Amino acid sequence: MKEVIVIGAGFAGLSAATHLAHQGYQVKLLEKNSMAGGRARKFEAEGFTFDMGPSWYWMPDVFERYFAQFGKQPSDYYDLKRLDPSYTVVFGEDDFVDIPAHLEEIYALFEHYEKGSSQRLKDFLAQSAYKYEVGINNLVYKPSLSLTEFVDFRLLVDMIRMNIFESFHKHIRRYFKHPKLIKLMEFPILFLGATPQNTPALYSLMNYADISLGTWYPMGGMFKIIEGMVKLAEEKGVQILYNQEVKELKVVEKKVTQVVTTSATFEADIVVAGADYHHVDQHLLAKPYQNYTEKYWGKRTMAPGSLLFYLGVNKRLKNLRHHNLFFHEELMPHAVEIYENPQWPTRPLFYVSCPSQTDPTVAPEGMENIFVLMPVAPNLEDTEEKRAFYYELLLKQLESLTGQSIRESVVYKRTYAHKDFVEDYNAFKGNAYGLANTLKQTAILKPSLKNKKLHNLYYTGQLTVPGPGVPPSLISGHVVAAQVMKAFSI
Repeated sequence: MKEVIVIGAGFAGLSAATHLAHQGYQVKLLEKNSMAGGRARKFEAEGFTFDMGPSWYWMPDVFERYFAQFGKQPSDYYDLKRLDPSYTVVFGEDDFVDIPAHLEEIYALFEHYEKGSSQRLKDFLAQSAYKYEVGINNLVYKPSLSLTEFVDFRLLVDMIRMNIFESFHKHIRRYFKHPKLIKLMEFPILFLGATPQNTPALYSLMNYADISLGTWYPMGGMFKIIEGMVKLAEEKGVQILYNQEVKELKVVEKKVTQVVTTSATFEADIVVAGADYHHVDQHLLAKPYQNYTEKYWGKRTMAPGSLLFYLGVNKRLKNLRHHNLFFHEELMPHAVEIYENPQWPTRPLFYVSCPSQTDPTVAPEGMENIFVLMPVAPNLEDTEEKRAFYYELLLKQLESLTGQSIRESVVYKRTYAHKDFVEDYNAFKGNAYGLANTLKQTAILKPSLKNKKLHNLYYTGQLTVPGPGVPPSLISGHVVAAQVMKAFSI
């Protein structure tokens, strides 16, 4: 049997390992931390259960497709609930809008802000549905190793129809004029790690995912997905070894032959790196075998980092939904301070998840579980003083915008930012999301999933194809597994 070592038990690593084991490969999955999940780990403290990273469950069809490949379905592992409203957008004090789950209510909401916009939204969603069908069910499953993958007349026509060379910023303004509607439609692009001006209009498919497919929540928290994936992986024979930080990949005759961790050495026929690509490339490999130079990595446009606050509050809170987007300030000044002039933000926007509004198991009775996220530029100086400053700033704004006191009721608090992402995940520049989905970093322009100098080293996850996010990471594991099976049949 072919011995495969997969590094990193995040979504992509678990996906790759499970696909390979399902096809008869002998798979060991090495995880640096004490539990699986990567950025989607959880922790418990004083009766609260916190998801540490991803909090949005979008594109339910991708999860269904993933589990179906093994004769399973999500409900075999966790209980999904569709959120209604999907989320709330806060534009200012006493100025907020709930985004309903049902299309007819969304059409009415748009018409309320801009006469005639409901029909334009229908047209927009029809086009976005086409992009979603082609993009998610075709383009993202391509390994992007060669331009020839895209030399297909029908696919070229599809790509033109999907506005791949137009910016999302320009595209969205063809349909809507009201500033609040534009903010609502541009919001999903924030998940892609770039400004609307630098994001291809192809990604209006995210609006289809948002509005048409809905926002869901696995009861018990996002870590329930990881628990399900771990169980499935082990059912397929994957051996998961925790507390195994990889320190070196040893190469003989253009092949990785051994994976050396802090406590053991593992023989390998094939290696799939689901850990941070830059870390593997620049720190685990000797220089002659690195895929890219440090100069190359320095020119990559990274998605934002995050400053996170995990808070336990000893009372129930008003004017908060499960998901809350605070757009009380203009987007562009904050975006400029992330992408163009990296610095700690002056007038930040932020996001609050309050899963205890939906799920009573994540907080003690009568209390709230709050996750506050402020997107920031990667590679900033991360100090306790900065964290303390923004805690006070964001909590004051949260209190003002929701009309209640909160800080005095916080009974548990944990902060998390750049230094923690580096410590826990070896994250390049302390990034939270991976590589930004700009036009110059799309498909074959992303770091390759195959090492060009070694016959048996592959990469998966948010720094390679298809890109950042939970559904793309699931797909990334599938895509790399297919390439391994193509090259190393058993």
